[in-house]
Amino acid sequence: MKILVVLFILIPALEISLFVLFSHLVGVWLTIACIAMTGIGGVWLAKRQGLTLLQEARWELMHGRLPNGALLDGICVLAGGFLLLVPGFLTDVIGSLLLFPATRRMAKPIIARWLKTLIETKTFFYVRR
Repeated sequence: MKILVVLFILIPALEISLFVLFSHLVGVWLTIACIAMTGIGGVWLAKRQGLTLLQEARWELMHGRLPNGALLDGICVLAGGFLLLVPGFLTDVIGSLLLFPATRRMAKPIIARWLKTLIETKTFFYVRR
């Protein structure tokens, strides 16, 4: 919980600093255009990657296999698309890294370990007793 509080304070502060720095370097209108273009490009790329992953998951299910890799890829694409919609340069960089398959391969083991920890500690699902 403490980490979330720090992130909710630290990330917006970094994003604002980067906005101010970038707008001083290239101008306000170009900064606004860059923010808009990363959002539009991110939505397009997330949709394209998402549809590809859906086809991959269907193929895996049709052949009697669980689509574990496709599910983790889908989580990465969903998170990446969300981060690209959030205005900011830092979130755009992280979101872009989650959308490309080459860099997504590095994030998948980290996400898998995190999900496994959540499930093992029963914090992922609410278990009513």
